[in-house]
Amino acid sequence: MTGLLKAAAERATHYLEGLGTRSVAPSPQAIARLSIFDAPLPDEPTDPEAVLALLDNVGSPATVASAGGRYFGFVIGGSLPVTVAANWLAGAWDQNACLISSSPVAAALEEVSLRWLREILGLPADCGGGFVTGTTMGNFMGLAAARHAVLEKAGWDVESQGLFGAPPVTVIVGEEVHVSLLKALGLLGFGRDRVSKVPVDRQGRMRPKGLPPISGPSIVCIQAGNVNTGAFDPAREVCAMAHDAGAWVHVDGAFGLWAAAAPERRYLTTGVGDADSWTTDAHKWLNVPYDSGLVFVRRPEVLQAAAALGAAYLGQSDKREPWHYVPEASRRARGIEIWAALCCLSRSGLADLVERTCRYASRFAEGLAAGGYEILNDVVLNQVLVSFGDEQTTRRVIAGVQAEGTCWCGGSVWQGHTAMRVSVSSWATTEADIERSIAAILRVASEERRRK
Repeated sequence: MTGLLKAAAERATHYLEGLGTRSVAPSPQAIARLSIFDAPLPDEPTDPEAVLALLDNVGSPATVASAGGRYFGFVIGGSLPVTVAANWLAGAWDQNACLISSSPVAAALEEVSLRWLREILGLPADCGGGFVTGTTMGNFMGLAAARHAVLEKAGWDVESQGLFGAPPVTVIVGEEVHVSLLKALGLLGFGRDRVSKVPVDRQGRMRPKGLPPISGPSIVCIQAGNVNTGAFDPAREVCAMAHDAGAWVHVDGAFGLWAAAAPERRYLTTGVGDADSWTTDAHKWLNVPYDSGLVFVRRPEVLQAAAALGAAYLGQSDKREPWHYVPEASRRARGIEIWAALCCLSRSGLADLVERTCRYASRFAEGLAAGGYEILNDVVLNQVLVSFGDEQTTRRVIAGVQAEGTCWCGGSVWQGHTAMRVSVSSWATTEADIERSIAAILRVASEERRRK
C-alpha cells in the first residue's frame, strides 16, 4: 500500500511539473495509443503498480493540459496545489458525506465552508447551501427549491403530487441563457422550450424593460457572468420587478459570482444578493478539483423541502444533515477541498486570483487588438471574444492555435459572430504564459492571413 501510494504521488508530481513544457493539446499519436486500454477484461488480477504504470504511461500523454497555465477554454480553472493534496487525503479518508454520522469531519468542513462562502460571495448570512457536482446540478437544486416555493404559495405540494394537475409555472430567462439552466428546467419537468425569453443588449445583458407581465407562480432566471462576454444581468432592477410581482429569482453564477470576492470587480454583482437562490462552480475560479459546485437558497427550509429524504434505519441529528440539501444520498466529501482552498488562499489571496486573471484577460484583448483583430465584447471580467475576420478564417485560426499547442482556446458563435473565446481562470497562469500565448495566436492568425 505505502509503495503504491508513493508511486502515485511521484507520477502525479512528475506530470504536473511537466505541464509547462508540453503541448496543451495531446498529440494524435498519444490519442491513438489510448486503444491500448481497449483490451479484454483480465481473467486474473493485475499487479497494482503495473496498473498504475499503464494508466500513467498511456493516459498521461493523452490528457489535455488544462491543469497548466495556458489553457483558456470553457472557463476551466486548474487545481491549486493544496486542493490536489486535500483531494488525495480525502480520497484516502473515503468519506461518505451524506450524514453527520457517516462523516463528522465532512459535515463540519461543509458548515465552515458555507459560512466563509456566504461572506465572500455577498449572500445572506442565514441562507442554506449544498455541495453538488457543478452548476448544472446547482441550477437543478436552486430551481427545485423555486418550484417548491412558488407552487406551495399556490396551494400545491409538488414533492408529493408531482406536476400532473399542478398550476402552471411561468419561467422567464434571458435570450442568452446558458444551456445548463435549460437542461435543469427539462429535468424538473418545466421543459426547455416553455420559457419566456427576455431580449438582451449588445453584451448579452437582460433588458429589464423586456420582462413580460408576471402573474401567478413564476421564476425569473438571471446570469452573473455571461458565458461569452462575462457581462452581468442588472440584478437589482430585475429582482425588484420580479419580487413586486411575487416571483422567485434564481441566479446562474457559474463563474461570475466569484467577482464578489475581488473588491475591484464586486460592483458587477450589485443586486445579486437580492435574489432567492444562487449557484456557482468551485472547480472554475476557486480552482479545486472536479467535480465541485454549490447551490445556495435564501430560505434553507425551502431547499430542504425540495431535497430532503429519510428512512427509519438512518439515525439523524437535529443539526444540518448534508443530504437534505443536495440530490444525492451517497456522495464524495467535496467540502474538504473547498475548505482547503479558502483556508490557503484567504480573503486576500482569492481576491488576487480573481483580479489577476481578469487583468490577464484584458491583456489578451489588448494584444490581439493591437495585432489588428476585433474584440467583440467589453472585457469586464475574464472573458474575451475575438474575431479574425470571416467565419471560415476565424475557425481556421482556432483550429490552428489548438493544433500548434502553445495554448488552447475554444470557439463560439455570439450574436451572429463566429469568435475565439478566451477564458482566463487558472491560478497557474502567469504573465509569461499570457505573452507567449498572445504571440502564438498572432503567429497562427498571420499565417492564415498570408494564405488568403
